Amino acid sequence: MVVERRTVLSAGLCAAAVWTGGTIPAVADGRGQRLSERDLAAARQLFTVGMYDRLHQVLPGLVARASQSERTSPAGAGQAAGVWVLLSQLAVKEGAVETAAAFAVRAGTAARHSGGPVLLAAAARAAATPLRRTGRADTALQLLREAHSELDTGPRPSAAALDASGMVALTAAYTAAQAHNPSAAEQYVSLAEDATDRLLRDRGRVSAVGELSPAQCALYRVGIHRTLGEVDRALAYAAVLETAALPTPERQARAATDTARALLAAGDVPAAFVQLRLVERAAPQEARRPSVRALTAEVAARRPDLPGVNAFARRTAPHPAT
Repeated sequence: MVVERRTVLSAGLCAAAVWTGGTIPAVADGRGQRLSERDLAAARQLFTVGMYDRLHQVLPGLVARASQSERTSPAGAGQAAGVWVLLSQLAVKEGAVETAAAFAVRAGTAARHSGGPVLLAAAARAAATPLRRTGRADTALQLLREAHSELDTGPRPSAAALDASGMVALTAAYTAAQAHNPSAAEQYVSLAEDATDRLLRDRGRVSAVGELSPAQCALYRVGIHRTLGEVDRALAYAAVLETAALPTPERQARAATDTARALLAAGDVPAAFVQLRLVERAAPQEARRPSVRALTAEVAARRPDLPGVNAFARRTAPHPAT
């Protein structure tokens, strides 16, 4: 596994350097300031509102500061891990799988240095996506199992541990669906729903800074059941999903994207187009992502007569480089 991590990092490092504007994260010179919690929070905010172009503009400085902080202390490594997770997620958004894998490996290294199981869980979730997209869903599932087992969900777990446990379980459920393992998918999504119920029971509400919620579980179920070919179940969960309860524009756009996929699978192309327009309304740059543009192309090919579909396709085409 160590050799595989090194190979993945080496393969993705040059791509990551170009992608972040020329700074190679493993060898940044470290002359910049150290990373602050405010830096990470600001970058995370740009991601959650779908301002990916703006996030790209701050990447070189962010990477340099994270690289500096990673070498200072376990706490600094923990902050850096948050940056590497974020950049892996951003790379996934743009279809840069090798870059996503490289940053996920870096996140795992920093998270282990920090000693924080919640950070390790976030790194495992980041790693799962490029693993799935390169045909290694079983490897991703094993990594997620290990991360889940490290979290303290005993009699009195912290809200952060419960949140992380539930989100790892949701990622594992979707990964199991990708691996064509419906029983494992149901087992993990049930664990996530139990963790959500526990958060609500113990604290009266889900964490304001966490990701886990009933709406998040419903969103994942849409994708899980659609992946398993259970389109009717996917659409049933989509019908009851309270999109407004999802905390960020990025998540709201994801809900519309997953619903569009399920509707296309069911043959309801006009309704799928409605969902794609909701993607754009929630977060315009989400509608320009490669995977979402592929859905737009499918809608336009299957129903070119839909009013507005060609204008939508032109509007959401990638902007030319300047």
